[in-house]
Amino acid sequence: MKYAIALIAVLCAATPALAQEQAPPKPITVSGSIALVSDYRFRGVSQSDKNAAVQGGLTASHESGFYAALWGSNLAGWGTFGGANMELDVIGGYKRSFGGTTVDVGLTWYMYPGGASKTDFAEPYVKLSHTLGPVSALVGVAYAPEQQALGNWSNTPESRIGDKEDNFYVWGDASAGVPGTALTVKGHVGYSSGNPGLGPNGTSVAPTGDYVDYLVGADYVIAPVTLGIAFVGTDISRRDSAYLLPNFASTKDGRSIASGKVLFSVSAGF
Repeated sequence: MKYAIALIAVLCAATPALAQEQAPPKPITVSGSIALVSDYRFRGVSQSDKNAAVQGGLTASHESGFYAALWGSNLAGWGTFGGANMELDVIGGYKRSFGGTTVDVGLTWYMYPGGASKTDFAEPYVKLSHTLGPVSALVGVAYAPEQQALGNWSNTPESRIGDKEDNFYVWGDASAGVPGTALTVKGHVGYSSGNPGLGPNGTSVAPTGDYVDYLVGADYVIAPVTLGIAFVGTDISRRDSAYLLPNFASTKDGRSIASGKVLFSVSAGF
């Protein structure tokens, strides 16, 4: 009899857990992440003067596919964005899957709190992603329409105060999990085309106008932490990298903030 009573007790205790597992998903889910990186690279170019950065993000997603997010990082150098020491991105978009392919359409508003005016800018984007087994691939296009923050204000004969320019960026990402391990290898390549001059406060979202950036690396998960290593760089030549100075900060040894470098990261999601 005592075994029957024990069995009934176990079943009763398990019932709430089973009901919880079968409960319908919440209409709104919130997720986030925090990371420590050895260098904050935006499209291959350092935004932290080749120094470490702390980054974090928060995303609220609705069951309809709409989402809103905040993402931030500390800055150092690279024109100082009018004196700002922080980048804060406000993101909104819509994501939906069609037969295994996910379409993501949205807009990122890049803000630099505490900096001078005319450094913030908006950039719409479209991303297509697909996963097949352990392999995931993504292709994205971002186009920022003409804005003063992207304008040609200095450093070329065509420069003029108040100028507005646009910016185009296309990229591809791929990753693959190594079967039987917690290791994922990854790669990235992107192409930027924009204003070859400098915008207000010595900033530029596309240094030298046109260039390619790339990344090859790997992530290893030790739940809930992910350890990352990657080699990041651009095809900006040594001669062209001089264009980044003195308007943009550089390391004390004089190397370009667009040169290749091995980066390390520690991140966690929740």
